[in-house]
Amino acid sequence: MRQAARANAHRPAIVSEERTLDFAGAWQRGVRMANGLRALGVRPGDRVAGLEDNNLGAADLLLGCAIAGAVRVPLYPRNSPGAHAHMVEGTECRVVVCDEHYAASLAETRVEHVLARDGGYERWLAAQDDRDPEIPLAPDDWYVIRHSAGTTGKPKGVAYTQHDWVANCRNWVFPLERLHAGSVVGHAGPISHASGYLFIPGWLCGAANVLFGAFDAGKVLGMIAEHGVSHMFAVPTMVQALSTHPEAAAARATLGSLLIGGAPITDATALHAHEVFGDVMFQIYGQTEAVPLTTMSSAEWFADIEGSEPLRAAGRVIPWARVEIRDEGDNTLPIGEEGEIVAQVEGQMHEFWGDPELTATRLIDGWVHTRDVGRLDENGYLYVLDRVDDMIVSGGFNIWPAELESVIADVPGVVEAAVFGVPDERWGESPMAVVCVSEAGAVAEEQVIAACRERLGSYKKPARVELTTEPLPKSVVGKLLRKQLREPHWAGHERRVSGA
Repeated sequence: MRQAARANAHRPAIVSEERTLDFAGAWQRGVRMANGLRALGVRPGDRVAGLEDNNLGAADLLLGCAIAGAVRVPLYPRNSPGAHAHMVEGTECRVVVCDEHYAASLAETRVEHVLARDGGYERWLAAQDDRDPEIPLAPDDWYVIRHSAGTTGKPKGVAYTQHDWVANCRNWVFPLERLHAGSVVGHAGPISHASGYLFIPGWLCGAANVLFGAFDAGKVLGMIAEHGVSHMFAVPTMVQALSTHPEAAAARATLGSLLIGGAPITDATALHAHEVFGDVMFQIYGQTEAVPLTTMSSAEWFADIEGSEPLRAAGRVIPWARVEIRDEGDNTLPIGEEGEIVAQVEGQMHEFWGDPELTATRLIDGWVHTRDVGRLDENGYLYVLDRVDDMIVSGGFNIWPAELESVIADVPGVVEAAVFGVPDERWGESPMAVVCVSEAGAVAEEQVIAACRERLGSYKKPARVELTTEPLPKSVVGKLLRKQLREPHWAGHERRVSGA
């Protein structure tokens, strides 16, 4: 990153809604952020959390942590204060850097310092030492900890080393139109999360990274046209909003690669976006624990291929990954048979941070067990058909039923609750809650929704609530049968995962 900053000093590096910085200016801000963190006691290997929008401050922190040798821990703005506290304390962060309007949501978080980007942030940054500390780093030093939900709904940290992150990002961009110093990478999603896999490759190639801020389809399309965005990542809900916007055609003149992932995409959304944007679309599949595992270009995605259904596929296995389908006994199944997707890829998880027991259930003999059910065809296309666990993917966000059920059970009058995913036209899937109450009228649907919204965040609240006085179905050993309640809602669907 330092080498790229020197070689491209006067090229545009960061474009935000407020200003444009060249590489020299962006790197200097990163150096000042690094030294500001060091002044707060942060040393190489220490964890620093960030809770921020897609703005210039997010770029400051990404660069500053790298320069300081600090391990960045991105937080999710839509998470609850309790989830923030769990992620920060579970990774033993020393500092949290946040946009000012998120400071209140850190009230439950115990940490040495909270650095809020208020009206004095620019003065604080300018006052820090501008000398690059040039801290030596090894390939096996930790770089970032991203969180993935555990089976109980509590976020689990997945750590990447310096080497792993570079290898991972390389794999994200390998199928795309080649990045170079004239490229412009647009970030419709936050660089703290999936879109960040394109930030470092763009920086290393001398390309500009454009931060669109809060997602708005019209604004994003306008900035794509204004800045000549050539590469972009988007989740399916964003693709649907962009492709159906009246100004969508403006993006076609500049976009060379539109990478889509984070959740399944419907045939209708994919076909319409292809019609609007042309042969610039690429799909990617993987998990925080192992990503990417598959990709496919428009030529592979929208083709008529004997023995395959590309529109229904998650892509073809990348050259640097091994993907197998296995049965419950961990035996590899023949092509065409359904089972759990297991994988190996450079840059995959080493462990769940601080949780060796969970690590042992997901990382077995060097293979990551994804907990997704799928099959491979004779042409190398992978199809994701269901989930071994009960996880719901809504608009690209992972939601675990157990977390909602625990909150709902605390509502007075509730006897028990079951939460499961049902198809949703906009988000792909949404949580639905079936709630057994003590007597008719004891609980209102809005009480259930409000409790989840308040304790877990708005995106985790159930979209539908069904109240009943009948006991919920259970197995002979008393286990809640979510799938039995879920099945009627998926009647007529070929697979038990849905796209946006």
